[in-house]
Amino acid sequence: MKHKIILFLLLFLSIFKMMSQEVKKGFLFPKKVGFLYNNANEKNFLFDDKDYSYTTNTFKFQAFYDLGNWKNLHFELIVQPQIQALKHQLLNEQFVTPGETNYLEKREEFTALKTMHLYAFELGFVVKKKILRNLDIQLTVGLGVGTIDTRTERLAKGFTFIENGSLGFSYKTSTKTYLYIGSNIGHVSNFDTQLPNNGYNIVGFEVGFSYKLQ
Repeated sequence: MKHKIILFLLLFLSIFKMMSQEVKKGFLFPKKVGFLYNNANEKNFLFDDKDYSYTTNTFKFQAFYDLGNWKNLHFELIVQPQIQALKHQLLNEQFVTPGETNYLEKREEFTALKTMHLYAFELGFVVKKKILRNLDIQLTVGLGVGTIDTRTERLAKGFTFIENGSLGFSYKTSTKTYLYIGSNIGHVSNFDTQLPNNGYNIVGFEVGFSYKLQ
């Protein structure tokens, strides 16, 4: 997984350098580019399922597009491909019932701690409101599609949907740079395209950095 994250970061830096050197104006060219790190898990004040454990470290490359203003609100679209490094373990083997095919083998497979990966493409819809000169409060709703490389008792291997909601603060640290800190709530499932589809629910924190191109 480490080499994949390094390749992802190198790709981000290459695109960042290219865009910084020559920026064209137009719909296809973002106003800002950035990078966001998210850490989340299932053990929290909203979700605390005793049947399983689940944690994620997510790395997102972000391209920001202006959607305009309305009254004192500013709207943006974030295009954010990502890699999620996941750890999962079934804690309650009785979750796999005797009615399932090969249930004993599945219990042994799923109760082992797993390291998994999810690769996704997500669109984030942002609403921002200025509260201080260089400080905005930011609400983001994200929807995306992806693929997960390992099956568990809760989710089949392969195609997935991801849903995220984030609330945080964006601080303008210079004329070109921005720092973001926030919290998020997320869900992963496959919309019953495969079984099982119990999915995962998470709450976490995130920090991001972005650079203004235009």
